[in-house]
Amino acid sequence: MSILIIDDEPGLRRSLAAHFEDLDLDTLEACNGLEGLEVLREHADSIEAVIVDLNMQVMDGASFIGHATQEAPEMPIIVLSGVGVIEDAIAAMRRGAWDFITKPLHSFEMLDHTLNRVFERARLLRENRMHRENLECLVRQRTEELEETRRQVMQRLSRAAEYKDNETGRHVIRVGQISRLLGAAMGLGTQQCDLLGECAPLHDVGKIGIPDEVLLKPGRLDDDELVIMRRHCLYGCEILGPLDDREAAHRICSDVPLLRDQQPFDELALARILALCHHERWDGGGYPFGLSGEDIPVEARIVSVVDVYDALCSDRPYKTAMPPDEAAILIRDGAGTQFDPAVVEAFLCHRTEIDAIRDRWRD
Repeated sequence: MSILIIDDEPGLRRSLAAHFEDLDLDTLEACNGLEGLEVLREHADSIEAVIVDLNMQVMDGASFIGHATQEAPEMPIIVLSGVGVIEDAIAAMRRGAWDFITKPLHSFEMLDHTLNRVFERARLLRENRMHRENLECLVRQRTEELEETRRQVMQRLSRAAEYKDNETGRHVIRVGQISRLLGAAMGLGTQQCDLLGECAPLHDVGKIGIPDEVLLKPGRLDDDELVIMRRHCLYGCEILGPLDDREAAHRICSDVPLLRDQQPFDELALARILALCHHERWDGGGYPFGLSGEDIPVEARIVSVVDVYDALCSDRPYKTAMPPDEAAILIRDGAGTQFDPAVVEAFLCHRTEIDAIRDRWRD
């Protein structure tokens, strides 16, 4: 490690250099502030402290301190000057100098004491910075582990629905992938789209609570069975978080703008919204709340279109798969009644990509 000496008196530089050599410290020298900056930039990794005069030609010590503290904020700088003394000392300290010694230098003991003091301060600053960086790294690592755990839990929940209803296995994967695509087409941000893609597969997790004789019935459901089947929206919301009553579920939908403003937008919050609202209709004729228009969260409006299209194109216990072109016509005809017209338009504009996703994840 080296000490940089910046002074326009060659004799003082030689005297200081000889003293530091006796202490087994290397030295670098400069005759003005500008030259000192060049040396500092070239040897920043090896310089442990700077000793600088204030009254110099080309660039004075005060200007050097101003530049040096910007480029190397933790560099210890000691002013060694006899000009102005108190006023210059105050000005230098305000610019970022660590200490001040007056000329003429009658004893090296004062210099050594000052150097030891600034070295100790620099060591404490380095240790504090390293400790802070280690803590920040640990927090980032733990946060990433927590987020990965949450993603794993959500994926396992979607798999749980798959075991309950084998027909939904790849359906939920397709819904997630296509919902992410349509989210981007609707102008949602990258983070929102990724979140939508992760949460959309959980839209039907509530089917875990539906009896097999209803869920797997090979035919159309009667009115009583429809009532039971429609409960899967509330069941899904409750599986993903505590739910005291129907009013509490309705408040979840009402709080969507507030939830979305949170950074980051909570995954389970969005998953609960999708579980609740993916059967709401644009015209207000859906369930469980009869929401209409833009009162339905946009993410749920997207999942609604994707869910219906993929279901139409897939075999179910009560029907055979419909050709994609016919299913797309039904989606188009549902714009303004069952579906948000803007989502339908985005869907029709991206049919090629959507069908490519369905082909990649076909049953």
